[in-house]
Amino acid sequence: MMQQKYLRTIRSFVKREGRLTGGQQKALDKLWPVYGIDYSTDLIDLEKLFSRTSEIVLEIGFGNGDSLVQMARANPDKNYIGIEVHRPGVGHLLHLVETNELTNIRISNHDAVEVIQHQLPDNSIDLVQLFFPDPWHKKKHHKRRIVQTPFVNLLAKKIKPGGIFHMATDWENYAEHMLEVLSKHTCFNNMSPDNTFSPRPDDRPLTKFEQRGHRLGHGVWDLFFLRNEKDITE
Repeated sequence: MMQQKYLRTIRSFVKREGRLTGGQQKALDKLWPVYGIDYSTDLIDLEKLFSRTSEIVLEIGFGNGDSLVQMARANPDKNYIGIEVHRPGVGHLLHLVETNELTNIRISNHDAVEVIQHQLPDNSIDLVQLFFPDPWHKKKHHKRRIVQTPFVNLLAKKIKPGGIFHMATDWENYAEHMLEVLSKHTCFNNMSPDNTFSPRPDDRPLTKFEQRGHRLGHGVWDLFFLRNEKDITE
């Protein structure tokens, strides 16, 4: 009998986890039960999760969480879900959430693709933010980039019609790749007047990482794509 082969999922990240500081570990121990989303294959009741009904913003790969906190503070009427695989960043964000007395952030420490696929209801997200994902700049690693057609198909199921997918990168080649993938997708329309890139919006926080890039002369490309009314199965 021939043994069935199973393809291993290509992940868009590698866990290069540094050591947790005492403060980060303390925040994880104390605050995860309050703000953390444990991974499971059950759908999340988003109204119950936030104890209210409001616009849902999903940020994939929030790093240390500084910019996510800035946005949550500036928009207390919105609910934010942040996903990050690196625990030091999660611990840092939990500390910031407590320090800033924020109630509109919830955090997942798991593979974003699996969280989106299994835990988020269809047509539930108003805005997806993907800022400075790993560019996997070597050509042989391009298959690891998170922005691929299957991933966009998944987002098309989860983002409400009229919702937005906002991406930003400082790698021009990746920006061009994002533009190509999204432009070919029938469920998304480019919000740029010339169907290319959009100006950096004022409400996207300027991170230290991005400031350093500007000093070094690096460009940054923002892309906004609107989820249209087409069904993903069309």
